[in-house]
Amino acid sequence: MIYRYLLAEKKFQNITIFEQRNQPGGVWNYTGDEGINNASVIPRTKPSQKPQQNVKGNFASPVYDSLETNIPNSMMQFIDSPFPAGTSLFPAHGVVRSYLHQYAEELLPCIRFQSLILDVVLSTKHPKSKWTVTWRDLKAQSVLVEQFDAVVVANGHHNDPYIPEIEGLAEWSQSFPGSIIHSSTYRRAASFANKKVIVVGHSASGIDIANQISNVSKHPLLISERTATALSPAQAVTAKSLPEISFLNAKYRRVKFINGHEEKDVDHIVFCTGYHFSIPFLSTLRPSIVTDGVRPHHLYQHVFYSKEPTLALIGFPQRIVPFPISQAQGAWVARVFSGRVSLPSELEMERWNVEWAAAHGEGRSYNILAFPLDADYINSLYELSSRASQKEGLENEGRGKEPPFWGERERWTRARFPLIKKASQALGDRRGEIKTLEQLGFDYEKDVAQDVGARL
Repeated sequence: MIYRYLLAEKKFQNITIFEQRNQPGGVWNYTGDEGINNASVIPRTKPSQKPQQNVKGNFASPVYDSLETNIPNSMMQFIDSPFPAGTSLFPAHGVVRSYLHQYAEELLPCIRFQSLILDVVLSTKHPKSKWTVTWRDLKAQSVLVEQFDAVVVANGHHNDPYIPEIEGLAEWSQSFPGSIIHSSTYRRAASFANKKVIVVGHSASGIDIANQISNVSKHPLLISERTATALSPAQAVTAKSLPEISFLNAKYRRVKFINGHEEKDVDHIVFCTGYHFSIPFLSTLRPSIVTDGVRPHHLYQHVFYSKEPTLALIGFPQRIVPFPISQAQGAWVARVFSGRVSLPSELEMERWNVEWAAAHGEGRSYNILAFPLDADYINSLYELSSRASQKEGLENEGRGKEPPFWGERERWTRARFPLIKKASQALGDRRGEIKTLEQLGFDYEKDVAQDVGARL
């Protein structure tokens, strides 16, 4: 998505996109059981320092068979490319893949597919800073090097699974291969039929996977989480909430929890514990953006590397609506790289980081922009982009390609995501027939009119 904003600036001679897969769409390219290797990620407490070594270029996707979005398509889509008419309100992963493939059609001449980035190194020996990019051509199996004036990293954060260190975990995994997995390798519920299962983590993927498994597993399905959240009425019938796991005994398939509770004869454990913040090809960068994998460092406004802002990161905040936020970031980056918007000094950018951490926390919460923060962030980036100097020949009367902006309707919809998804899921197999919010009983115009009437 940033490519379109960079292109719209009519400034850059060469824009190259490196993609390790053989097609656009990233993790939305469903790969089924291909490339799954559960044994390699148990436990996994630190981010990887090396890029994925995949000779054939068949990189496994975390998309599972029945995955559908948890964001209504009207909010998920790019502002310059709506989903096709008649698309389900919560599209299946195959629909999203097709949507992204179509969106990327004009980018194809600039994409170097099956190109695995090995290293990105900053050089200050030139009059201006340069970035030396080393990558492996997976088709020719050759290593190539090229220099660029600026780099945008958009590799996402669903590549490097996090599994906590728990006493007895490694021994259990070795004794019963495949009995412990991360959600990144979950594909379908059938293998859990009539089994005693623990799902660790109860965020978006944890909730969805737990619901699927509970349809076939023994009851109650056990849900372990660091901070307890209330189970839905439907979940409460088939599931039981437990705290963190403290110990696993492989000999007796026994699991102990931090409150002293024990469960015996456990068959499977599914870790829905998220991913490391991981950019292995920037491992030599100093000061480092990636440390313990919990959250990024030295990023001004979650985007620009403060030490050398010709490096920008797109799409890394979490609990957001990814496509519009990536567009908002991309619009700002393109204007900065083209020289139409200036950034503050390194000192001021670092001060922003310190102040953000003081307000939002030094840990995982630093990088979480759950509503209303995501709405405020999109509009703040719109404001930053709007400061760009006008340039003759650009669209929008010289202001450049328009970034997204969330008005009251978008904020109203965003605030109701959980209720909207819940109403959709309550329809079971009929949910695919729902195309609009109004069909589920969510009507912005009606709601606003009632609110105005109540105030009169």
